[in-house]
Amino acid sequence: MGRGAYALARVAVYTRTAGTALWWTGLAAAGVGLAVPGLTGRRVGILGGAALFLVAAAAAFLARRRRCTGLIKASTAAGKWVVLHDRAVTVRAWLRRRRWWLAAAFLAAAASSLAAPAAGGLLLAGAGAGLWAKAVWLGRWERRNEKLLWVRPEWADGRSPSRKDVRGWMTTGPLAGDAAPGGARRRSPVPG
Repeated sequence: MGRGAYALARVAVYTRTAGTALWWTGLAAAGVGLAVPGLTGRRVGILGGAALFLVAAAAAFLARRRRCTGLIKASTAAGKWVVLHDRAVTVRAWLRRRRWWLAAAFLAAAASSLAAPAAGGLLLAGAGAGLWAKAVWLGRWERRNEKLLWVRPEWADGRSPSRKDVRGWMTTGPLAGDAAPGGARRRSPVPG
């Protein structure tokens, strides 16, 4: 690495990873919750959980939307000496930092089924769906502008790539790194 080198990780990969982790944690907790009759009964728990799912999905999608738009508008081209993190590295780092938080969220959502079966799990799954939708939104911007959005991992690893103290996002061309627009795995070209 050259002098002044720094690493970058994809914004959409962080967002998509958070969404996927919450989605599956929530679904697992909801599945466990369905085995418990709960105080309200399964029907009320599921209907309440469906409402919570929609509210959480909308809240997660809209949270920091203005901040994201501002960071996109102010983004600058990445410098010459950047080291781009692979998608797997970003996913692994995100999950490693939050594994205990996810376990606690699963236990809390499953325990809440004693009151309202599956509701807590559907709340978590809704938050995951909203974050996944936000990754799709970022991916549409990336495709439309033929640029990929990146953030320095030391700024984003603590909580979110769009939190207040993140100093800015950077851009590269659309073929940089190994993740497609939106943070999904890049499909290998089909051999002709």
